[in-house]
Amino acid sequence: MIRQLSITLSLMALLQSLPAIAQVPESTSEIPADSIQQVTAAKWMTNFSDGKFYPERLLSRAELASIMVKAFGLNKREAVNKENLAIPDVPRSHWAFNDIQTVLKTDIMKGYRGNVFFPNQKVTRAEALAIFAQAYGVFQFPDEAVNEILASYPDAKSIPTWARKAIATVATEGFLNTDAQGNISPLKPVTRGDMAYVLSKYLQRQQQQPETPEVPIIPNSPQSP
Repeated sequence: MIRQLSITLSLMALLQSLPAIAQVPESTSEIPADSIQQVTAAKWMTNFSDGKFYPERLLSRAELASIMVKAFGLNKREAVNKENLAIPDVPRSHWAFNDIQTVLKTDIMKGYRGNVFFPNQKVTRAEALAIFAQAYGVFQFPDEAVNEILASYPDAKSIPTWARKAIATVATEGFLNTDAQGNISPLKPVTRGDMAYVLSKYLQRQQQQPETPEVPIIPNSPQSP
């Protein structure tokens, strides 16, 4: 009887531990469904072949490069006309060859020593936010202002020095998503959902921009040179 009870308890303990083993890492925050709908409608990100978005999946450097090109129209910038770079781990046959060439030529992303790109390498939130800010335009805040902007985030000290100005830019513009405690989690891998949130906020900002007003013509007024 005691032996059976012991086996039963052992099985229960094993079963209780299984969900923890199978869990997918949680994203920084719950991503609103409309954020995903907005970026897929804009064709900045796409669903998989089964029609699902999978917001919890992690982004690779190649995927992020492709997203940046679409969201910021990087392929229309003058730098794209430069001669292609020799990237040993991104041959012309690679699905993201053109996009990777574009982000490198426009300095939105950089390669590693030896001109390798590591297209399949996962991206941290700090890296993704810094790359987004580079394409958007990093605000040249003085260090004091950066520290003040980031001070409200509990884990601000864990932001790498090289990413602080970029993340302060994203935070100031209202593009940043955090967890329930307000943490940025800069060293965690960035998810598709995280990127969809940032892009949706950027898209909303674009849509809110007022059109340039027409200057009224005043009769008998001298014309401007």
